[in-house]
Amino acid sequence: MPQLSVVIPTFNERENVPLLIGRLAEVLAGLDWEAIVVDDDSPDGTAAVARGLAQQDPRVRVIHRIGRRGLSTAVVEGIQASSAPYAAVIDADLQHDEAILPRMVARLEAEDLDVVVGSRHVEGGGLGDWNRARVRISQVATKLAQMVLRASLSDPMSGFFVVRRAAFDRCVHALSGQGFKILVDLFASAPEPLRFAEEPYVFRLRQHGESKLDSQAMYDFLVLLADKTVGRFVPTRFLIFAAVGGLGIGVHLVALALLLNVLGVVFWLAQAGATLTAMTSNFLLNNTITFRDRRLKGLRLLVGLLSFYAVCSVGAVANVGIAEMIYRQDITWWLAGIAGALVGAVWNYAASSIITWRK
Repeated sequence: MPQLSVVIPTFNERENVPLLIGRLAEVLAGLDWEAIVVDDDSPDGTAAVARGLAQQDPRVRVIHRIGRRGLSTAVVEGIQASSAPYAAVIDADLQHDEAILPRMVARLEAEDLDVVVGSRHVEGGGLGDWNRARVRISQVATKLAQMVLRASLSDPMSGFFVVRRAAFDRCVHALSGQGFKILVDLFASAPEPLRFAEEPYVFRLRQHGESKLDSQAMYDFLVLLADKTVGRFVPTRFLIFAAVGGLGIGVHLVALALLLNVLGVVFWLAQAGATLTAMTSNFLLNNTITFRDRRLKGLRLLVGLLSFYAVCSVGAVANVGIAEMIYRQDITWWLAGIAGALVGAVWNYAASSIITWRK
């Protein structure tokens, strides 16, 4: 059984993976180790390259995921596939300094720690040649992450760490698996504070391929923070669904104003058109944002739209019915209205999750 499993999540990293495996072989020469490449079906054939390496070196294993995406879930699957007492997580893009891995493992053992984090923000570490805008974004993200963590991590945004498998197993069922910041997820999900230390390293420039940091990654990070703060009380997906519904009210009013005041359509028809427009807008936004992991395409998009119309129609009836029933109990009109809207929103979310965007 290996002492250390190095989990390498990949997407379009065919040029970098062989280089990283070669470097790991050099720096981990004194350890019994294995590398687990978890590839999300990269179009560039990263999985095939990794399998070729595995045929030459039995210490290399490959998990080729089909229909599943995401760095955090890739890391979870990689660690769960390991039997080693320690697991390291490192990016395939060569920006993390693999040379400090032996020191990280040594500290984990000698200091009886749960996690050793590769940090860019302690003495001896650095961000390399980042521009001012990227540094500022990182600083803001770090401050946000520190607000939800029960640990004084200097670099919670790090994707480079070594974790004791027993500690990871204590957290794994509470992980959200959202986005790409698995370290934040790990610390925020721990049932008790994790014992940790930070090892400095200097972030390096990517040599091959393209960065995965984009607006979607930033959105995923914000969703992760929301999940770790209010997600234990209200599902984060429901909050996003409700926010989309709030935008739908604005769409409804704009459409109603155009139909009524610009096109001169009679009110009932204008209201019906505005309602249909808002429902369509809500569907498209939910398909793109709220349920993006179950996104509908092609013919399924049309079928999903029709089912969403049906679901929301039932929700509208429930909304009006509940509000009317409460209002008749001599309860103020706005409380009755809120109660009806809440029931309608819960119905729409639950029913569309099961019917429109079923797994």
